[in-house]
Amino acid sequence: MGNHRDAPVYELTAAKAPVTEYDVALLDLDGVVYTGQGAVQGAVQALARARATGLRLAFVTNNASRSPSAVAAHLSRLGVPATSDDVVTSAQAAASVIAARVPAGSPVLVAGAIGLRLALRARGLRPVSVAKDNPAAVVVGYSPDMSYGLLAEAGLAVRAGALFVAANVDKTLPTPRGLQPGNGSIVQVIATATGIEPLVAGKPEPPLHHEAMRRTGAKRPLVVGDRLDTDIEGAARGDADSMLVLTGVSTPQELVLAPPSQRPNYIAADLAGLLEPQPLVGVVRGSVGERPDAMAGVTAVRYGGWTARWSPHGGSVFMDGGGEPVDGLRALCAVSWLGKQVTAEMVEPALRHLKYQPQG
Repeated sequence: MGNHRDAPVYELTAAKAPVTEYDVALLDLDGVVYTGQGAVQGAVQALARARATGLRLAFVTNNASRSPSAVAAHLSRLGVPATSDDVVTSAQAAASVIAARVPAGSPVLVAGAIGLRLALRARGLRPVSVAKDNPAAVVVGYSPDMSYGLLAEAGLAVRAGALFVAANVDKTLPTPRGLQPGNGSIVQVIATATGIEPLVAGKPEPPLHHEAMRRTGAKRPLVVGDRLDTDIEGAARGDADSMLVLTGVSTPQELVLAPPSQRPNYIAADLAGLLEPQPLVGVVRGSVGERPDAMAGVTAVRYGGWTARWSPHGGSVFMDGGGEPVDGLRALCAVSWLGKQVTAEMVEPALRHLKYQPQG
């Protein structure tokens, strides 16, 4: 390995706990607060402690199938008190996108569940289910009961010129049984059949973030999510800081290999990370993709008992030391995001050392 152990080491330092730095946490739900009907382990306790410090909580979900009141009731049953005003859904964002583009009272064909219908009615639009009603728009949101017949009606309406809007384009949905097809997979059926791509309301596109900011009045939000390609990229597009939790979709390997647009400010094992002092890892606040000048030329980063070293000779990244795996992952991400062309093969030894199973 040459003399890579002799390279200068940059020391990451823990800042204040995120809970003290922001006014509102914009929390994703699936894979962050709950999976299916059950709470993610430790989530209820962490959110209660965060609220006790004065942090406001808002729940921002790409899932358009349920109304805000239904989501709030689910959260309350889990032990996270919430009202419909605390919940912002991609259905609401999609309704806002459509309302800005078609006349009030227009018919809108809904390929989705009750959450979309209620959101459209709240914006003065009229939900319909068949193409013969000449809808001005078609909106597609996840529904476990989606039928071929409804998709066919949506495709006919889009071909006839209706505005095509997707609540989100998440390819997968986390469930207790594993990842299942998400709304993006459903949307692709219509896009393939018509040759027309939809406007997208949900993360990472701006409409849902704008809806959340408008409804919460947040001045300094922290976006918390489990997906790099939706939650974290959406935060970056909205110029907001973000924290990735490792309780849902995105894996440690995907995190280490993430492009600049999908690198979170903070990395946490779970929602307890809101309350733990930790370093800013991915970006300098307000400067997405930039790093401190002090890190120029650095090939080794230390944090929490771990040292991550990039070897210019072997082209791999190695871990030394020990401690909490998430601390090692923070150091590993910091050294891997220094502009080097890091590949899955290069970081595999480090991930195995941290007991994170490489994918593929």
